[in-house]
Amino acid sequence: MNASGASVRNVVVGMSGGVDSTLCAWLLLRQGYQVTGVTMRTWQGTGSTDETPVQRTGCYGPGEAHDIEAAAQAAHRLGITHHVLDLTADYQRDVLAYFRSEYQAGRTPNPCVRCNRTVKFGALLDHVRSAGIPFDRFATGHYARVERMNGGHHPSLFRGVDRFKDQSYFLCRLTADQLSQVMFPLGTLTKTETRELARSAGLGDYADKPESQDFIDRGQESLLFEASDAHPGPIEMPDGRQIGEHRGIIHYTIGQRKGLGLSGTSEPLYVIRIDTCRNALIVGPQASLQSRRLESHDMHWIEPPAPGCQPLRVHAQIRQQHAAAPAVVTWRDPACPTRITITFDDPQLAITPGQTVACYEGDRVLGGGTIEIPAG
Repeated sequence: MNASGASVRNVVVGMSGGVDSTLCAWLLLRQGYQVTGVTMRTWQGTGSTDETPVQRTGCYGPGEAHDIEAAAQAAHRLGITHHVLDLTADYQRDVLAYFRSEYQAGRTPNPCVRCNRTVKFGALLDHVRSAGIPFDRFATGHYARVERMNGGHHPSLFRGVDRFKDQSYFLCRLTADQLSQVMFPLGTLTKTETRELARSAGLGDYADKPESQDFIDRGQESLLFEASDAHPGPIEMPDGRQIGEHRGIIHYTIGQRKGLGLSGTSEPLYVIRIDTCRNALIVGPQASLQSRRLESHDMHWIEPPAPGCQPLRVHAQIRQQHAAAPAVVTWRDPACPTRITITFDDPQLAITPGQTVACYEGDRVLGGGTIEIPAG
């Protein structure tokens, strides 16, 4: 019998070839589960080994072949079966098309949040079932926790104990059904403990591998867009004065300072707004990036709000590296709990449309939605 009882026997582990997913599989084996490794193929392009970055900096790009090989080698060393599943069409439809359309609309997408909900914890499991791979649970190396409170059946999502590595923000739009199927064995470990365990398990070469931090391999960003997607236009001050020309709004995000090509200004200038109707970047001093309010029109609640939708005190996080800040959630229409306004106690820097806001009650994730900027 394994740690969770006889009802859970077969666990599929999403393997990327890194230390987290490799140790995840090792821990589950030690706990007595029957473990199978699966790796997604998402890269549609071609490229010789010489063209492929040796050091991966992102999860998407021509270096994917190295990750697949590393995952296969890890599975072999652990003595488990490993499958590579082709999700290129799913990824193109659900992540890349979304990514391009959001940037073309002057917004900043969050492809990791999108991928987790639609692909990694969605389409991937459909492919696992179609391949006839038996599983009772799906495990990944995310630093987060899933618990069932007070012996109930509803799964709740919590931050990982390692606050620096916590990845619950990226999981804030998973459904209760998705969460009921997952296991996060690393949620109670720190990254340092993960590396130490990997070394003690004879997996030191994985423990010392550099991590992928970005969406796409550095230097490969041009793969995401066509040359025709970039339309140069004016860079303007808030009063309408043109002070430069941009290379196309797909290259910019709210709060960006580098890459504007501006010189001779009296103070540092940042992108404070993207006017897609006029194809213009509006820039201003950093103080112009401070604001207290945002809206979300597609808020997904893991923990449904109480009937009547009374104002709700939360800590709201507007990007992965943002320290969740005290705020109040209100509803324009109690009959529509997905449309919310969040008002922070104090101004926050660079609230960015298209990004994700996650709401927390302590360490528990209440839900997440796409950021919209209120009109006016």
